[in-house]
Amino acid sequence: MLEVTPVPTLNDNYVWLLHGRDRRHVAIVDPGEAGPVREALTAQALVPEAILVTHRHWDHVNGIEALLEDYPVPVYGPADEPVPARTQGLSGGDRLALDGLGLEFDVIGIPGHTRGHIAFAGHGLLLSGDTLFSGGCGRMFEGDAEQMLGSLDRLTELPGETLIYCGHEYTLKNLAFCEAVEPANADVIAEFRQRAEARLADEKPSLPTTLAEERRFNVFLRCREPAVRESAEARAGKPLPAASEVFAVIRDWKDRF
Repeated sequence: MLEVTPVPTLNDNYVWLLHGRDRRHVAIVDPGEAGPVREALTAQALVPEAILVTHRHWDHVNGIEALLEDYPVPVYGPADEPVPARTQGLSGGDRLALDGLGLEFDVIGIPGHTRGHIAFAGHGLLLSGDTLFSGGCGRMFEGDAEQMLGSLDRLTELPGETLIYCGHEYTLKNLAFCEAVEPANADVIAEFRQRAEARLADEKPSLPTTLAEERRFNVFLRCREPAVRESAEARAGKPLPAASEVFAVIRDWKDRF
């Protein structure tokens, strides 16, 4: 399994360091801030080989140019979004080979949070940026409910054992919302809340979770479940025959939660 090191940045972001075959060489994922990343690289004597970017938001890209001053490496990011110092644009269906690390990733187009958002999947993990969180999903800044649900559906086609590495530590807040939407699933949600709380108490990320686990409690992946649909219909005060309508209601609910 690919080794991944978390670097907490800003308020609740994670930058992920993906270790290559010799561990010493790494790829940096979504560096929204340079200082903590530079400190982690120095402390562990790591050598960057590449920067990977899922989307253009400042808290995922603002550290790129400062890091390039010390580490002039290629920057891979979405082709349809402005990414600082990007050297190669990527779109869904592309395959990224990082030969120096011995790593390869499938690029998945997942618009909705932003128009050109991409994910990287390979070596048993998914780098989902701000589209799929543990217990949640990203806000729809540049897409609609049908598009965002389609992106999540695309991700759920991956194997259940896929490890989810997302961009933020939102797990406990998201689990509270999942319980509000689907109270009948409270026992399952409590199981994952306890694990997340234990990890955070140990000063570790609540992540990763697996895709199979997310299917058990993440209401945004469960909007076709009768209990989630019924809760959304009660919230909306009308029938919601389409899954995208259910998704739209619970996404709006989460925005106000």
